Amino acid sequence: MSIKKFKHINNLAVFQDFDWDAIIRDDKGAIVEFSPINIFYGRNYSGKTTLSRIMRALELGTISDKYEAPEFTVCIKDLSDVTQVNLSAHTKKVRVFNEDFVKENLRFISNADESIVPFAILGGNTALEEEIKNLSNELGLEHEETPTGFYLERKNAREIYRTAKNTHETIIKQLDSKLTQKATSRETGIKYKPERFGDQNYNKTKLDADITLTLTDGFEPITDEAQQTLLILLDEKPNANIVALSRQNFSLVELSTEAELLVTKSLTASGKIEELVRNSILNKWVKEGKTLHEHKLVNCTFCGNKITEERWSALESHFDEESEKLSRGIASLMTKVEAEVSLVSDFLSFDNNAFYSKFHPNLNRLRVGMEHILEQYKESLEQLRLQLGARADDIINVGTFSEPVDFSTRLVKAYDFYEGIRSQSNAYTGKLSGDQASARTSLRLKEVYDFVTTIQYLEEVKNIEILKEKLDEKEADGKTIANKIKDQINLIESKQRLMNDEEKGALKVNEYLNNYFGHDFLTLKAIEEPDSITDGKKIRFEIVRNGNKAHHLSEGECSLIAFCYFMAKLEDIDTKGQKPIIWIDDPISSLDGNHIFFIYSLINSKIVTSQEFEQLFISTHNLDFLKYLKRLPGALNKNQSKYFMTVREGEKSQIKLMPKYLKDYVTEFNYLFHQIYICANADTDDDDQHIVYYNFANNARKFLESFLFYKYPNAVEHDEKLYRFFGDNRQASSMTERINNEYSHLEGIFERSMIPVDVPEMKKVANFVLDRIKEKDLDQFESLLKSIGVQLLEEPEENV
Repeated sequence: MSIKKFKHINNLAVFQDFDWDAIIRDDKGAIVEFSPINIFYGRNYSGKTTLSRIMRALELGTISDKYEAPEFTVCIKDLSDVTQVNLSAHTKKVRVFNEDFVKENLRFISNADESIVPFAILGGNTALEEEIKNLSNELGLEHEETPTGFYLERKNAREIYRTAKNTHETIIKQLDSKLTQKATSRETGIKYKPERFGDQNYNKTKLDADITLTLTDGFEPITDEAQQTLLILLDEKPNANIVALSRQNFSLVELSTEAELLVTKSLTASGKIEELVRNSILNKWVKEGKTLHEHKLVNCTFCGNKITEERWSALESHFDEESEKLSRGIASLMTKVEAEVSLVSDFLSFDNNAFYSKFHPNLNRLRVGMEHILEQYKESLEQLRLQLGARADDIINVGTFSEPVDFSTRLVKAYDFYEGIRSQSNAYTGKLSGDQASARTSLRLKEVYDFVTTIQYLEEVKNIEILKEKLDEKEADGKTIANKIKDQINLIESKQRLMNDEEKGALKVNEYLNNYFGHDFLTLKAIEEPDSITDGKKIRFEIVRNGNKAHHLSEGECSLIAFCYFMAKLEDIDTKGQKPIIWIDDPISSLDGNHIFFIYSLINSKIVTSQEFEQLFISTHNLDFLKYLKRLPGALNKNQSKYFMTVREGEKSQIKLMPKYLKDYVTEFNYLFHQIYICANADTDDDDQHIVYYNFANNARKFLESFLFYKYPNAVEHDEKLYRFFGDNRQASSMTERINNEYSHLEGIFERSMIPVDVPEMKKVANFVLDRIKEKDLDQFESLLKSIGVQLLEEPEENV
């Protein structure tokens, strides 16, 4: 969980709109991030201290109010980004050495009347030390990859919890996916079937509500048969108004009354042929024969004899007007009966399709019942017809009349029932849309109910609840272990407080001063004084020289004391064993070469070699110190160490990757050679190269002074060395001398500062220098090129 990068810095001193991801990339374009060890190099005022102040803001949880609207984002592995508004959100131990640390803790440097803020480290109680050691062993180490003790228990608990959480979330996601699919899938989702389920804005939230409804007590889904009925209803379109059928008058009663009169009517007996009266069949036969022979034939076609007048007279008397009238009456009534049969055959003729489907069942029942009643009614008419036919066949004799059953009342009721259905169907047009909406709701709920049953929703929910209970148990286990660690830390700290010894802090500083720097005459002393506030004691630190309070310390002495104080404070009770993130900003100010080496040795032995850090940042402006830092364990391992530069251009600074030549060949000589090489090969039309030309005179002068001193170490004037170096090329020596004098010094020729830089001349001089070095010593030239990461191309051989 180390710091990965300063993702963004804006409006913070010399940093404006700095974007890490846009700038800090390797030669393959990949973003480079911080390593366990990180080395920064930069000239003074290039922004090194500003970066340390960002880190100190993470340490203290606040940033100086002297900055106006600062913005920065620090990325930390496995934690949320830290910005200027949530400086205390992270859980890292950060310790920063910079000028702010010195001012806050060693105030005597700026004010002789002030003292040094004391700090306590563990004292020398053997029993307590052993107890603390045992407690610390139980607690273990909070190593990211290989923790021990309680931290290992916590890691295992977290892994178990993470597994349980993943399982729980996976089951939830699977169920959620099923619900989402059912709600909004284009192929099977309820949303995309609004014509059936009625909601084109249907979503998972609405599905959840429907599921809750279908699972309530008392909910009953519609049956499959009802489902089919409702589906038919959804296909309904508003019907035209159904016109009423004419109400029909049934005549069975009138026909029956009239038939009874005709069937039971008696005829006068005088003049009747007895034989025919007794035999109705013969009577009918004779009557038909009379009709066939009368006024047509003289002889009987049956026997061939002549029909006499007396026989005609007897037949006329037998078949008199009364009987003929009765026969005609019977025939007429039978015609009425037949007409009634035809009339009722078309009774209540209707088309189901004219009605809404919900009325079809009643219409079908009506149709079946009505057909049965009509058959009965027709049977009653048939009874009348048969009785009339029987009397017509035996017109002479009085018949017996049997009154048929009258079913006309039932037919009237059937008509009224039909009219009720017709009225309801016509009225239903206005209710159709509402019933269809209700039908869609019922169909949707049945769809949801069937879906819940199919996916075994209740079983899945129960399984999720069981997994949640297990997850809560694992979370509780993790909290128990976390509390266990917290309690153990509190116990250790409480016992450490029993051993707090501020004097030990002073002795640790003195140990570093004496062992590493040999300053046994300059020491830090812990002075005990009464505390008027607590009525107890308080400790202050004081610098002592030869037994007396020291005054007028040199800048170098102040630097040594400040850094030794910082190193000793890494062993105070709040830091010891915590493996903090450490930032050391330019600790070698005003120190000579020996002291610079000792600073390096102290960092190496007490921080790096002992691995008492999680992540280390060191910044410097000193190339000698940078050279030493390359010797740190892991410094040359690209996975363990990264090298950066702070580069200021005008009023703005950037963080950049350290160039290879500066990382691999740490001398200013190589750097100056590289600047001359860049000038010689720069594009004169590129505005971004302006700074190269602007600094060229100083860089060339310093390079040539160093280069020519080692080439001509005898006491010869610089100008003479230029002439000797360039030989017969007087143009090269003259132009170089002119640029060195006029562009690297403004004294006496101030007007030069008002004239634009002469780019072509500088580019030409840079090439003069490179060509001459190559000409005089090719091996050295190639070595210098390699030191700045340039491979010399072989020149083609000339044809012989």
